[in-house]
Amino acid sequence: MACLDWRSHTWVLGVFLILAAVSPVRGFTDPRDVYAITQLHASLGFPLLPGWIPGGDPCGPPSWQGVECVNANITAIKLNGANLGGELSEDLGSFASIILIDLSNNHIGGSIPTDLPITLRSFFLSDNQFTGRIPDTLSSLGQLTDLSLNNNQLTGPIPDAFEPLKDLINMDFSGNRLTSELPSSMGNLSSLTTLHLQNNKLTGLLNVLQDLPLVDLNIENNLFSGPIPDRLLSIPNFRRTGNPFNTTVLPSPPVSSPILPPSKAPSPQSVPGAQVHEPSTPLPESGRDEKKHTTNKITWIAVGGLLVVLVLLVVLCLSMSRCCRGRRLSEKTMTYGVLPETHRRDQSSQNPLYQVEKGPQAASKKMDLQPAIGGSRTNTAFQKQGKDHRIDMTGSRDTDLPPGPLPFPLLPAERIVADPTFTPLTARGNGSKIVESSKFFTISSLQQYTNSFSQENFIGKGTLGTVYRAQLPDGKVLAVKKLDKAASAHLSDREFLGLVSNISKLRHANIVELVGYCLEHGQRLLVYNYCRNETLDEALNLDDEINKKLSWNVRMRLALQAAKALEFLHEVCQPPVVHRNFKSCNVLLEDDLTVRVSDCGLAPLLSSNSMAKLQESGYGAPELELGSYSCQSDVYSFGVVMLQLLTGRKSYDRFRPRNEQHLVRWALSRLHDIDALSRMVDPSLNGAYPSKSLSRVADIISLCIQPEPEFRPPMSEIVQKLLHMIQRDSS
Repeated sequence: MACLDWRSHTWVLGVFLILAAVSPVRGFTDPRDVYAITQLHASLGFPLLPGWIPGGDPCGPPSWQGVECVNANITAIKLNGANLGGELSEDLGSFASIILIDLSNNHIGGSIPTDLPITLRSFFLSDNQFTGRIPDTLSSLGQLTDLSLNNNQLTGPIPDAFEPLKDLINMDFSGNRLTSELPSSMGNLSSLTTLHLQNNKLTGLLNVLQDLPLVDLNIENNLFSGPIPDRLLSIPNFRRTGNPFNTTVLPSPPVSSPILPPSKAPSPQSVPGAQVHEPSTPLPESGRDEKKHTTNKITWIAVGGLLVVLVLLVVLCLSMSRCCRGRRLSEKTMTYGVLPETHRRDQSSQNPLYQVEKGPQAASKKMDLQPAIGGSRTNTAFQKQGKDHRIDMTGSRDTDLPPGPLPFPLLPAERIVADPTFTPLTARGNGSKIVESSKFFTISSLQQYTNSFSQENFIGKGTLGTVYRAQLPDGKVLAVKKLDKAASAHLSDREFLGLVSNISKLRHANIVELVGYCLEHGQRLLVYNYCRNETLDEALNLDDEINKKLSWNVRMRLALQAAKALEFLHEVCQPPVVHRNFKSCNVLLEDDLTVRVSDCGLAPLLSSNSMAKLQESGYGAPELELGSYSCQSDVYSFGVVMLQLLTGRKSYDRFRPRNEQHLVRWALSRLHDIDALSRMVDPSLNGAYPSKSLSRVADIISLCIQPEPEFRPPMSEIVQKLLHMIQRDSS
């Protein structure tokens, strides 16, 4: 026996020595990469990632999650949506051969390291919490082709040194707080095809971009001024709304003095797009002889005196003609009842958004009145600029704009709202082609119905925005969800209308019906039917009056109706619709306690942080830690709501003892103990429940909150179990 033990130990030792001898050949990672990834793991707070073992071999078995190697070098780290926190290590530049780093959709904060691997080709840090400035050392990444830093909290200007990044193809800085003008060196990015800069505070002109081979350019919601280079207008996917360059007009000149004296004439530099030409008459130089200098001086004095005389004569003539013309126009105004053309031009100049404020009817009225007034030729350049302005602001193709001279500087326009983003898709006609079953509401009508979104009509604030009560003139009450800009900023107007169209198709007895929408002046709102009895969360925890109505049978009926809503989303809709935010505060109650599930179809608006928040609130399934969410994750959340109906407790209650704060953790071990189970039941039921139903409910909850998503049943199976249980109780 002792001999056998000795031999077995010798055999194990031999195998160990063989593996130790072979492993350096097959999986030994470059020490520089080992050091860099170890520092990265530490700076991120040592997250629990499969295979990431301190002192282990990143390129050898077992494989490290998201780490890709070629031979002994790490070439890629892909940890998108891995629920990472912490910061990035300043030793990131120690990687020897890494090509791709993707850490997007996490919660990483701090600043972007200045020491970066010079071998990087793709660098993705979007949807995190990075702060500070974009490091100038990005210019050292000569092989970089894809750069994504969008949706962070970066500030300051874009770096001014892009010369080495000539091979950059995709650049995304959107959704930060970047300021300043675009650096002139951006014109050196000879390979750049995709550039996203939206939702910043960038200023200046777009001239630095006009020679780039761009096919996708998004500069929405910045402070860029015009004019827009013609080359950019030909880009296939060019989004530019929310900038002031198209909200400016050319002021009309004073009628009494159409020719300004030389001392007050604007310089060519003050006129956007004006070209500076050298004067045809050469100026006197110091090297000329005195006689020629004196002759030129006398000539200039004579020319100046002649110009002054001409100006006085012209002013006198125009003053006399103005009096006569004013009298004739006054008579004409009395006859036709229309405004003089000069007054209409001045009105447009003072208020460039006049047509937007008055709406399409005012525009058509203007077209009808034009023949009565007498048309005049519009300057071609001004007409072209005016046409672009009308398309951006209202979607109208009307080109009959009032004439105006060019040699005057642009003036800032008067805004009708804080954010004047207003694209062609916001018009009723264009929007209705995409959204057919929902009504279009204007901002002014919703302001009227909600009393300017007053506090007295405030219902609550959710993950995506604020909800207000709205009362229509016919007495009907609606709920208006005013979406936060951050929730839908990543969607274009067309994509938002597509989302509205999809939500409007979710017609089910237990889903809140979408009545209409508003997409106007940069605002995005959804209008729903109103549920008077508020939410299940409030009924269980705040409203004693409704809580008294929540008998055992009523609670089971509520659970069944909520289950039917999820069954419809998961198994009837094609493709399936994942809710991603199912919780008791999104289960609304009608007067007769009928369930209406809200926020259905809004998953595309939820940020990467929403999954972390769902977990913090106690509704999130375990797989959310890995950034995974599916229909089975909704099933888990439904199981938590069932637990709330059973116990009357909150999903997470920080005021309870530490071992009872998380409802699922506290209840999991008690669901199969009949004595412990009976003590879990909501005390407000006073023991009025069937004992057999209690154990069946516990079984359903246990299935729903299984740690592994594949072991959770589909919602159709849960609906059938609840139906059978309710039928047995009623028989």
